[in-house]
Amino acid sequence: MHEIFRIHSTLSTFWWILLGVFFVIYIVLDGADLGAGVFSLLLNNENDRAAVMSSMAGTWDANETWLVVAGGVIFGAFPLVYGSTFNYLMIPLMFALWGIISRAVAFEFHVHAQSSRKFWGFMFGLGSLVAALFAGIALGATLLGFQMNTGNAQGIQVANDPFVNTVPHFSGNALSFLSAFSIWTGIGALIAGGLAGTLYLCARFEQDDPIYLKAHKSATLFSFLALAAVVITLIWSYAIMPDAAQWTGSGWFGWLILLIAILISAYKMMSNHAAHRDFAALLWCGAIVLFMWGGMWATNFPYIIPQTWTISQGGNPANDLAILTLFMTGFVPVMITYNVYQIWVFRKRITHLAGYESH
Repeated sequence: MHEIFRIHSTLSTFWWILLGVFFVIYIVLDGADLGAGVFSLLLNNENDRAAVMSSMAGTWDANETWLVVAGGVIFGAFPLVYGSTFNYLMIPLMFALWGIISRAVAFEFHVHAQSSRKFWGFMFGLGSLVAALFAGIALGATLLGFQMNTGNAQGIQVANDPFVNTVPHFSGNALSFLSAFSIWTGIGALIAGGLAGTLYLCARFEQDDPIYLKAHKSATLFSFLALAAVVITLIWSYAIMPDAAQWTGSGWFGWLILLIAILISAYKMMSNHAAHRDFAALLWCGAIVLFMWGGMWATNFPYIIPQTWTISQGGNPANDLAILTLFMTGFVPVMITYNVYQIWVFRKRITHLAGYESH
């Protein structure tokens, strides 16, 4: 029995780590796409908006694959977490999904439209904004945890009653996700997306192009907004989240090293951006996301949902996790290789004239 428990704990932790990796890859890759979509709302010329869409035409759908994979991991490795959390986050995830779908539909329709071209260009930007905003709200709500019980509709346990649900499940209401903190994280996600999106456009467009000049100026503004947003979020998180107390506990030195790594990455990002080393600035932005996401993931350990589900409690039985591990982990390097190949193929800079071409 002890051996089975050890195997279950090891496999659950392995998939928890992989889940974090999948999420951060999605945030880095598609976060830039969403941010570029939000930025497109600031462009008055429809051909410029089409050029923004063209810049990601070869990669956007593959980037979103990581979100599908992350959802599949939650379903396959942590089904109880999947059921209760998606119930809790039903409304923000519904709006985020609407934004993703609207953005994808607009992307495909825009190139073929004539009289409705401006409408689909607007829907591309609006869908990007809605997806980023509500994904951020969902993240903030998840970090706060949620109520669960194992009783009947009134939360009352009835012994030996086969009709009473004894599986832990969400016991709040449809608006339980809503709080000042979750709304703030939604705003923070928009700011972070705006920074990543404008840095991405700087890396994709020729440096004398009008879109590049607008994106470069906006990225500078977003970098300062993002810095302020990070400070506010860290202070707020420390004040309301029990697990954040470890930042100043006995292991404070490790957290200090992480903070220094984030600050160095921020400095490198801003200095490379100022020097018009655009791809380097984008990479350093990705490093910031990686460090901050890793810090959040480590802060929550051993929880997968803070103060709600531990990794072991939410994990599937050991035999199911073993099968999932055997058949699915081999696809991860294949997907990473494919993404790297795409980025390499579509690495060349473009101009605003790409908006006049098919994407």
